[in-house]
Amino acid sequence: MIIGLDVGGTHTDVVLLGEGGLLKAAKVPTDDSDLFRTVLRGLTEISEGIAPPSIQRIVLSTTLTTNAIVQNKIPPVGMIVSAGPGIDPEYFRTNASYYAVSGAIDHRGREIEPLNPGEITRIARQFQREGIRHVGVVSKFSIRNATHELQMCEILRASFDKVFMGHRISGNLNFARRIATTFLNTAVYPIHKAFYRAMQKSLSTKGLMLPIRILKADGGNMKFEASMDFPGQTILSGPAASVLGAMAFCAEKADTLVMDIGGTTTDMAVLIHRDPVLNPLGIELGGYKTLIRSLETLSIGLGGDSAVKLVNGELQVGPERSGPAMAYGGPQPTPTDALRVLGDLKTGDHAKAVRGLKPLAQALGLPVTAVAAQILAISSQTILSAAQQLIDRINGKPVYTVHELKEGYVVRPKTILVLGGPAPYFARHLAQLSNYKVIVVPRWQVANAIGAALARTTCEVTFLADTERRVAVAPEESFSRRIPADFDAAAAEQTALELLREKAIARGANPEHMETEVLESMQFNMVRGFSTIGKNFRVKVQLKPGLIQGYNKVIAQLAQGAEAHEQGAGR
Repeated sequence: MIIGLDVGGTHTDVVLLGEGGLLKAAKVPTDDSDLFRTVLRGLTEISEGIAPPSIQRIVLSTTLTTNAIVQNKIPPVGMIVSAGPGIDPEYFRTNASYYAVSGAIDHRGREIEPLNPGEITRIARQFQREGIRHVGVVSKFSIRNATHELQMCEILRASFDKVFMGHRISGNLNFARRIATTFLNTAVYPIHKAFYRAMQKSLSTKGLMLPIRILKADGGNMKFEASMDFPGQTILSGPAASVLGAMAFCAEKADTLVMDIGGTTTDMAVLIHRDPVLNPLGIELGGYKTLIRSLETLSIGLGGDSAVKLVNGELQVGPERSGPAMAYGGPQPTPTDALRVLGDLKTGDHAKAVRGLKPLAQALGLPVTAVAAQILAISSQTILSAAQQLIDRINGKPVYTVHELKEGYVVRPKTILVLGGPAPYFARHLAQLSNYKVIVVPRWQVANAIGAALARTTCEVTFLADTERRVAVAPEESFSRRIPADFDAAAAEQTALELLREKAIARGANPEHMETEVLESMQFNMVRGFSTIGKNFRVKVQLKPGLIQGYNKVIAQLAQGAEAHEQGAGR
């Protein structure tokens, strides 16, 4: 049996799957201040009467880090960037405590200006005065030669809780994106660490002593322990879980929008013939363009519990969430209160919801029901506008799915699959404001936890070789090896695949079911004068995303539920 667990900003969803289908499901409120008890409560509900040894794996996803970035609630961190000649690194500033320092490595990995240790020490003291505990360091060509990042880390290590190095975070050459990626990994680390400790404690209390896996942004999973060095890869794990949870419900030969409407955010993605669209370069979130490989998703700060207020005489919904809806004892009116006022939602205190919307109604000179309708119209239109932005973004560049490049393909979805807590209540409003057919996913309350449970382990390796310097590296793997002058493309691919297999097994992949593929294989001749003096090789390989083996009955059961639900879903 498998436990799938999705920790959202508002609710935590837990499912228990057996080879025959969904056995149990639970939904409990998320308490950010006590994640241990939140997770423990969900596990207690799901595992009652189940012997711990019969549970073979636990896979979880979370929107905690995504929510922190979207709501700009990430803690302060330090960034030190070494660029050398060229564009001013100030253009890539990520935060207030951001410093550009001397020292430079060229594109071949040769030092052209040494690092100044005294400069790093002075910045470290400034960080300490500011109370900063986590630092990211990036050197422009560190993936060719990581010496400067390693030196900075050595100077900083004793004074800070964690130092992240750019070459370990990403093996790609995009300097600006590597800075942003290192920054986000550093910034979400304390949030992710607290989550990890709460999960460990909760599982230990329940006697579930087995490795935990966590979903990544690309729809695969990795061992939770490994994620502590790459916490940024779990950003958008919640949206990835939603996509996997919806895959069984969409048409085989059509484009489909997937929307997970939670309490804090709405996460959306596109499926082409049941294959998720992939962002091969990296996610963009909160204004940060990264190298975190992911499904092509979009998260906006709008959900059922988003705060509603008046700004310059107009209603504004989100992006902040102050707590639950007033109908459930919260401090500020929300779209959930609007749903309760209009009678779409039958639970919660109707009188409290009305009282919450009344000051807004008085300020606007409208009946409470009219204000409720406006809140839901604004919320739904904001979600639909964001969906169109996502579609335009996908169509504005080459379209990749997790399996292939769709040359010349134009995405034209006609159906929306909605899931998440408020999904059935928002569905009617989304349908009224658009030409989409809107379908509520069966098991809509816990579909994301199902998606997390069924995800396969994935990872990728970037391998670089230089036959003139006779060195090969895989920056993210801390791999470096001398190579012969006659090292060729076949040897580069073979070495990359061997590294991938080692990494995949270390991250929890099933050795019997590993689908590997070469994403990129390039070679360049290096010429000096009129002679070729060597070759540069760049190879990128991956373990394909997908659903795990052995749970076909679960997928079939979910698909049958989708067919039955769709037949009665006409507008």
